[in-house]
Amino acid sequence: MIEMWHAGLGWPTAATLLAFSFASSFITIAFGIGGGAVMLAVLATLLPAAAIIPVHGMVQLGSNAGRAAIMTRYMRLDLLAPFAIGALIGILIGGSLVVQLDAGWIQMGVGLFILWSVLSKPPSFLRRSGMITGVFSSFLTMFFGGTGPFVATYVRAQDLERHAHVATHAMFMTLQHLLKTVAFGILGFAFSVWAWLIILLIAAGVLGTLAGRVMLSRIDDRRFRIVLNVILALLATRLIYAGATDIYLANAASAQTGGGN
Repeated sequence: MIEMWHAGLGWPTAATLLAFSFASSFITIAFGIGGGAVMLAVLATLLPAAAIIPVHGMVQLGSNAGRAAIMTRYMRLDLLAPFAIGALIGILIGGSLVVQLDAGWIQMGVGLFILWSVLSKPPSFLRRSGMITGVFSSFLTMFFGGTGPFVATYVRAQDLERHAHVATHAMFMTLQHLLKTVAFGILGFAFSVWAWLIILLIAAGVLGTLAGRVMLSRIDDRRFRIVLNVILALLATRLIYAGATDIYLANAASAQTGGGN
């Protein structure tokens, strides 16, 4: 009975995930972006490969929904419809193509994606169209998860004040993660195995959101983003190394087995 709360990962691992769920939600509401990538990197390090993207999507759904709920009055609802149409198209295309990749390739893909988001800027065309942003980011989220920076590029281009930026971004990401969760459920992912741990992670995320809201106007963005980017780059590098090592060992074992035959 107790094991269902940590999905068989053990309490030390579950406690680590809970701490990062709190921290990632705090980061996102306080600085507008970044927490989802942190949570993705930690999940990619501690969870089985097949569970990384679906569990991340469900946790981010709860986190963003909580953030959206407490900041509803700041949302730009007039921007929702074009993004929603694009998100649905992107999820449908991505869901039709997503396949089960080996653990090493998933770790490398997520690591490279995070590293790219730190070192580069999302394409400029994402600033111009909510629908294009919805299609592009929602397609990618089926494979790599942390597409908040792409959506933030479009939201930033709307020149919103800080609270409206955070609230509108949360609105978009809630919709995207909801569609992604439904898609993975249809594709057969066993959310029930992870349900209680996800509930705990969402609860920790809500607490992080409430704490981060207090700090929303009190933190030095520039210094924080430098530290955040360094942490993300280190986590991404570790994921790339771990993934490459797994791929190398798998290929070596396969070659050895083939040679033995």
